[in-house]
Amino acid sequence: MKSQVGIVRQLFRYPVKSMLGESLDELDVGERGIVGDRAWALREQNGRIVTAKKWANLLDFSASYDFAPKTGALAPVSIVLPGGRIIHAEDADASNVISAKLDRKVTLDRARTDEHSRAEIDPETVFGDVGIENIKPEFTRETLPDSFALSRGSFFDDSTIHFLTTASLARLRSLIGDDARVDARRFRPNIVIETDPRMSGFVEDEWIAGSVLIGETATIVKMKPALRCVMTTHRQADLARDLRILRAVAQNHNAELGIFASVGAAGKVRVGDPVWLMI
Repeated sequence: MKSQVGIVRQLFRYPVKSMLGESLDELDVGERGIVGDRAWALREQNGRIVTAKKWANLLDFSASYDFAPKTGALAPVSIVLPGGRIIHAEDADASNVISAKLDRKVTLDRARTDEHSRAEIDPETVFGDVGIENIKPEFTRETLPDSFALSRGSFFDDSTIHFLTTASLARLRSLIGDDARVDARRFRPNIVIETDPRMSGFVEDEWIAGSVLIGETATIVKMKPALRCVMTTHRQADLARDLRILRAVAQNHNAELGIFASVGAAGKVRVGDPVWLMI
């Protein structure tokens, strides 16, 4: 059965992992996710990948492509530093400049096909003030690892594409209060789907067993709930720090919001494209 469930409302791409990304009118969906998404990351001297799960000040940086990247031919990436200076990812001194801003030694690296890295977290803070036992009851602060494996050949935390719906955002806002800035940017999705106004609640729960067609050919498959962490609460751009975001998701929806998924078929997606659920 095929039914239209909404339209594309917003599209995002994040050239550098854990930095702010770019909001666009169209994106190319490749076999490995949004073309150019999380193509770069900062690496610690111990080889681990730096994330805003541990270092919230990464969200003071933003990154964007100078022009649209293509599969196998990424475009130059401009990085805006705190304070407004702009550098390029491929500048010879880019790593040193970023290290100086972070006051810690890091290297700006491109993802490789043989990449099999681990990303840093802090067990003390990764789930904010919710408590590890309320999200991952099999762990304590003492036993939760301080890093996690990224998807092989990439800098993705989990799956290669992430989307959420306006219905879920509205439901979360209703649980917290009208003063909450429940903005999609807090959750770093690639695609925000404006759902049919007759739909309410955490509607993605009912989509897991199916697939989603966006536009003419882009197909999203292997869907699963997206586990949330402290990144959803961090200050970024005009959004203030708000610990209520993760509290509400944990208390009302198993700390899950939105969908992690894989690409079943590539294609171009645009704001305003129809979104179809196939079950």
